Amino acid sequence: MSLLSQLKDEMKTAMRAKDKLRLGVIRMAISAIKLAEIDHKTEATDENIIVILTKMVKQRKESIKMFTDGGRDELAEKEAAEVSALSFFMPQPLSAEEINELISKAIVESGAASMADMGKVMAVLKPLMQGKADMGAVSGQVRAALQGL
Repeated sequence: MSLLSQLKDEMKTAMRAKDKLRLGVIRMAISAIKLAEIDHKTEATDENIIVILTKMVKQRKESIKMFTDGGRDELAEKEAAEVSALSFFMPQPLSAEEINELISKAIVESGAASMADMGKVMAVLKPLMQGKADMGAVSGQVRAALQGL
């Protein structure tokens, strides 16, 4: 089952359960997917949907931090609930060992020998880790691994 059809099925479930928060989040996600389809004039694939959902989760996590810093805990809680609703559709996160293993394989596969080759390594890793790991943290790990060469 594709991710888009899974989202639509969960939207129906949320409607039946009268879960307004989850329903709103799912509708927002479907809307963002449709907008991306129109903008790029392509059919949405599971990979594209994961990229969109990852971006939505990242935006909400940034909002949580800002709301918490501003003393708006009720808004931070709402954003946290939206993150958990979106996380249901995201792939399982990779463990630290899996991330390290993928980084090692990518360095060997790309033939990286110095920090100048970081872009090559990240190009190999991004499709493998999109939505499964924080790419900012991964880039730090890649940088450390390349400095150790």
